[in-house]
Amino acid sequence: MKKAIVVGGGISGLATAYLLGEKARREGIDLEVALVEKDARLGGKIWSIKADGYLCEWGPNGFLDNKPQTLDLCRELGADKVLLRSNDNARKRFIYSGGILNRLPENGPSFLKSKLISWPGKLRLAMEPLAAKAPEGVDETLAQFGRRRLGDEALRKLIAPMVSGIFAGNPETMSLKSCFPRIAELESEYGGLIMAMMKLAKKKKKDIAEGKVVASAAGPGGVLTSFRDGIQSLTDITAGKISGTLTTGSVAVGLRKGDSAPWRLSTEAGDIEADAVIFATPAYATAELLTGAAGDMSAVLREIPYSSMTVVCFGYERDRIAHDLNGFGYLIPKEEGKNILGTLWDSSIFENRAPAGKVLLRSMMGGACFPEYISLSDEEVTRRVREDLKTIMGIKEAPEFVRIFRHEKAIPQYTVGHAKRLDALAERAQAYPGLFLTGNSYRGIGLNDCVAAAIRAANETLAYLGGC
Repeated sequence: MKKAIVVGGGISGLATAYLLGEKARREGIDLEVALVEKDARLGGKIWSIKADGYLCEWGPNGFLDNKPQTLDLCRELGADKVLLRSNDNARKRFIYSGGILNRLPENGPSFLKSKLISWPGKLRLAMEPLAAKAPEGVDETLAQFGRRRLGDEALRKLIAPMVSGIFAGNPETMSLKSCFPRIAELESEYGGLIMAMMKLAKKKKKDIAEGKVVASAAGPGGVLTSFRDGIQSLTDITAGKISGTLTTGSVAVGLRKGDSAPWRLSTEAGDIEADAVIFATPAYATAELLTGAAGDMSAVLREIPYSSMTVVCFGYERDRIAHDLNGFGYLIPKEEGKNILGTLWDSSIFENRAPAGKVLLRSMMGGACFPEYISLSDEEVTRRVREDLKTIMGIKEAPEFVRIFRHEKAIPQYTVGHAKRLDALAERAQAYPGLFLTGNSYRGIGLNDCVAAAIRAANETLAYLGGC
């Protein structure tokens, strides 16, 4: 019997362990799967915390249903029966600019009416088809791309808030090709974004007439999806379906060559030998574990930076808030000088997030542009968030419910040079057969990306084990 060890019990590790066991069984491979997690609980950054009738997400609050992998996993697990789609409210998203919440335009007429972008800014956007071509062979930042194709105002009021909302990142350092590869592809293939939208819309119309279905051109798309009891239901259900051994509270301390098997993983509880080891840990943690066994890979992994994030949940009596909460929430451009990156109206997005007659708001602070915020006291965090909510939403009341979650290394940053780092990792990994990496440090930070990476890791591991 062969053995594979998965290090890390977040969604990436859990999905990899589950898929390894299931695929091995279907393919007739005699494989023992073991998962090792340093914390006492499984789930990683996915953690749905229930308190005083509120349901707070410690990390991500769901996934978009426009990609098949996570939905397919849910169906395979039987979890599709308890899925919860976001309300129609979630389609309404806002940007705080000029002292008001501006709804993001969804079409041409609403864009023309919107006060978010000035008329000179709108004119600059309309000139996008005439923008200069992408520099040949340059790993362009999101800021460089935005200024070149859309103009400075669109960068500040549209792109930068989006980058902070998705990556908690800085557009001046983030790589377009690594963060939004589809957008880079559209420009390369069609010469510009407006041209791409027009041609893809025409193609979609033709395909629909022929009975085909076409995905959207760019942008997030899809419906935000979770579970009635929170997104943690996904990791709980996945963990319960894993046929191998799950060990929590066991800290991995290093990897080296094995005696009776290719690899030996050292943990505080003892050593485990295996034919394959899959690291589903953050890049910085994987770097530490590979220092002795694969120092050249460790050096590359240390080059992947992370941003911090503070998540602040406030609960209120609904009738104490005069502001309309019919929407997803809002993001804030840096130039507005606020403390928070934005606020999600969680109880408007999903049902069951707050007791009857109450609401739950979840604000984000910090990110790559404000790394010092992670060190603020709870009292200062609460004060600053209340100050911004008063200015933006007119909320003068103190929240009846407060929860503050700190993530010192929240989200990997796909900065310029990220693609080269991935190439270097792939090249160096050839010297270490049976060693695999997965997770959100590499090719996508979202839950869908983690599941897609888990599928790749499971397939690559089984292909290796079948041939060794």
